[in-house]
Amino acid sequence: MATSGSAAQEGSGSSVTADPVTGIVPGQYWLQTAQNIAYDGDQDSALGSDGNAESTASIASSILEYRTIQGRTYHSERGNARYWGLNDDQQNESMDINDFADQFPNTAVIGTDISPIQPSWVPPNLRFEIEDCTIVWTYPSDSFDYVHIRWLNGSIDDWGMVFKEAYRICKPGGFIESFEGAPCLESDDGTVKDTDAVGQWGKIFVEYGRRSGRSFTTVSSGIQKKAIQEAGFVAIEEKDIKTPIGDWSQDPTLKDIGRYAHLALTKDVEGYLLLATSELGWAKEESLVFAAQIRRELRSKKHHVYYRQKIVWGKKPEAS
Repeated sequence: MATSGSAAQEGSGSSVTADPVTGIVPGQYWLQTAQNIAYDGDQDSALGSDGNAESTASIASSILEYRTIQGRTYHSERGNARYWGLNDDQQNESMDINDFADQFPNTAVIGTDISPIQPSWVPPNLRFEIEDCTIVWTYPSDSFDYVHIRWLNGSIDDWGMVFKEAYRICKPGGFIESFEGAPCLESDDGTVKDTDAVGQWGKIFVEYGRRSGRSFTTVSSGIQKKAIQEAGFVAIEEKDIKTPIGDWSQDPTLKDIGRYAHLALTKDVEGYLLLATSELGWAKEESLVFAAQIRRELRSKKHHVYYRQKIVWGKKPEAS
């Protein structure tokens, strides 16, 4: 639990009092900070067309009737689904990854999502389907060799149900793998302070998750391993990863990883933030200026930031 108190943002000349329970400083503070900081040229790009893409499309299909919040689009209302990330082109570009299907061309691969945002061209062994993982899955029992679940942190109200469904559709001897990331940005050398923008980032998502009933503390609370074990999987293993953001690390491999992580985050900081901050009562302008401060702090290399990821995997027992 955070304690109340005032702190000055580096270079801003402003002081701030954090909420004594959540540790979150008010959105208005970032507007005050912006007035006192001489940005070094990134402010326009952070607040301009790259950071505030507008979507005006309206399509009749219920699947394509996206919710629009502060000018950005989210998935349509589908059952119990509630994913906090955007689904517009700008956000999708920031989350582009290599295809599993390309690496295993002799394997039939099915990818699921709640928004029809997949690329028009895919490998011949891959198909995408619209599926809500928070309700009973449509796939038959004992039909998959491998189920991979990733980046659903903050979107699931019942992890036990999700992994029980994964267990049901796995073949005997099949595998489950869960890959999740923590929202809090940390440092091991004290370069991330509670009232830095990077220090506030995780607090915003943790509080949003508490209010929405879909926790963002999946990694820190060990939910993955517990729920996978309760579902019936065995031979469970886990791996913890510290992922740097930015090229501050002296290790060449971590430096490269940090560059990619920096690009993924700063490509669309606003896209990650807008739903959470809007539901916490922030004005759009406050969110945009906070996003600009995130970029500024990461670019300064004064904050040796990393975030935690956890991979948990297990096996469905062989048929008796």
